[in-house]
Amino acid sequence: MLDDKTRADLAARLEADFERLQADMDELTRNHRETLSEATGENAYRDHMADQGTATFERELDMTFEENEREALDDVRAALDRLKAGTYGTCSRCSAEIPPARLKAMPTATLCITCKEAEETR
Repeated sequence: MLDDKTRADLAARLEADFERLQADMDELTRNHRETLSEATGENAYRDHMADQGTATFERELDMTFEENEREALDDVRAALDRLKAGTYGTCSRCSAEIPPARLKAMPTATLCITCKEAEETR
């Protein structure tokens, strides 16, 4: 069972993670808009094919980062929702308590160690 101090510490950490990830997403979105205008040919210069290939690679890399950040943000948001609902720290599969040490290592964990191990061995 999570004691009040551990719960408060984890809530503060999740809130800080949420703010950081939201700021990252805002920055990625801003950068995406800027590079999109370049990709659509709105720039005044025609790039060499190698430059276009590099630009395409960088856009794909940015989209991958954005997707990863979005997933992390969704995980943090869901953990905060579980905190508010009073279900934080309970395994979503078997309803067992998730050990505090696991939550400290992975505050967005939704599965206890047993269920997570079973999931990874499939």
